[in-house]
Amino acid sequence: MQRPAPSLPSSIPKTSRISETSRTTGISRRRAVTAGTALAAGLAVTAAAPAASAPASPRRVPGDEQPPVRLVLPRPSGPHRLGTVALHLSDRSRRDPWVAARPVRELMVQLWYPARAAAGLPSAPWLTRQAAEVFQQTGYLLPQYATLPDTHARTGAAADPRGGRRPVILYSHGHGQHRGSSTALVEELAGHGYIVVTIDHTYDAGQVEFPGGRVEKYAMPPLTDEDDDPTILKAVDVRVADTRFVLEELSRRVRGRRDPLPHGLGDVLDLSRTAMFGHSLGGATAASAMAAGVPIAAGANLDGSLFGPVVAEGLRKPFLLMSEDADNDPSWSEIWPRLRGWRRRLRLTGTRHFSYTDYETFLPQVADRLGATDEQLAEIVGPLDGMRAVEIQRRFLLAFFDLHLRGRGAPILDGPSPRYPEVRFTGGAR
Repeated sequence: MQRPAPSLPSSIPKTSRISETSRTTGISRRRAVTAGTALAAGLAVTAAAPAASAPASPRRVPGDEQPPVRLVLPRPSGPHRLGTVALHLSDRSRRDPWVAARPVRELMVQLWYPARAAAGLPSAPWLTRQAAEVFQQTGYLLPQYATLPDTHARTGAAADPRGGRRPVILYSHGHGQHRGSSTALVEELAGHGYIVVTIDHTYDAGQVEFPGGRVEKYAMPPLTDEDDDPTILKAVDVRVADTRFVLEELSRRVRGRRDPLPHGLGDVLDLSRTAMFGHSLGGATAASAMAAGVPIAAGANLDGSLFGPVVAEGLRKPFLLMSEDADNDPSWSEIWPRLRGWRRRLRLTGTRHFSYTDYETFLPQVADRLGATDEQLAEIVGPLDGMRAVEIQRRFLLAFFDLHLRGRGAPILDGPSPRYPEVRFTGGAR
């Protein structure tokens, strides 16, 4: 479902744009969703085209002397303060599948949770310092244009025990992106009482910073234009194994209490109630992990094509499909009659593929600094107002997880509503 990024003004280096070839070859929506993205991770590659040319020096334009724009994440609407902690996990049962020199599969994950008051603790950054430097080397959010934001969570804050044990929701990023790519959605869920675990899929992510400042960059082989690209099928399998390991490791830490978590966090993690969502290839990961028997009760796919056996075999557990303003993904049509549990297929009018990431709010903030027009921004995140798009995504995701993890009613998922006319129900309810 991903669209090639449009050209923005010449003040932005060419590496911030996906190769022009993809716009002239009729790259399919199914194939484009697997492409590494210059927009999100500074990776100037597509599934059907070679990497873009080397960076061009930006042309000086009026306003270049202005300081960079300090980006801001939308404040979560829930009643809870937020805490967060990053964990370095090592799966010694696996060699790294992408880099042969790595004998152990290493991951970074981050937990977001309701927290006690934490005055004096630092706000967690959207990206850690060394990872941010790599991220901002290319892409639209170059350091001369934008300063990356802090989140609304306090690093290492004690968990809030009020409310008892809390359901756990996993998040998987899109291909070439990173665990913070949809922080506006993650924070909303945590603010309403969930514990959200965001996963960096190392070497599939654009960049992952490990303790000590070591940064591992994207290292997957080039993709092809085949519908079932072997690299993407492998990537889904690797991500499923990552997901399974993360849940097992969290369970071990809760049981053993040998590896410290922030005070009280192990007491409120309820791994018997676990769900998952993801953007793009992360949405495909959620579906495949459920099909592979990873203990996930419900899943949501935000604009991601599906790959592998799950397409033909389907699912028996609740699954939400929520797309950009388009409806031509063959994998969604193929799996739809095979979704035998609760299901919904929603289309958000006025959005694009990256509307389900923090670019939905970041790019409008930095548009004037970039010299980008409304029409150019709409090619990336759609014409729907960014704050409205985020509000709708937050509301529908929260309703979905409340229904299937907490047993709460979710009337907005029953059918079209005058309160949310932008949301089209394109599949039958079950």
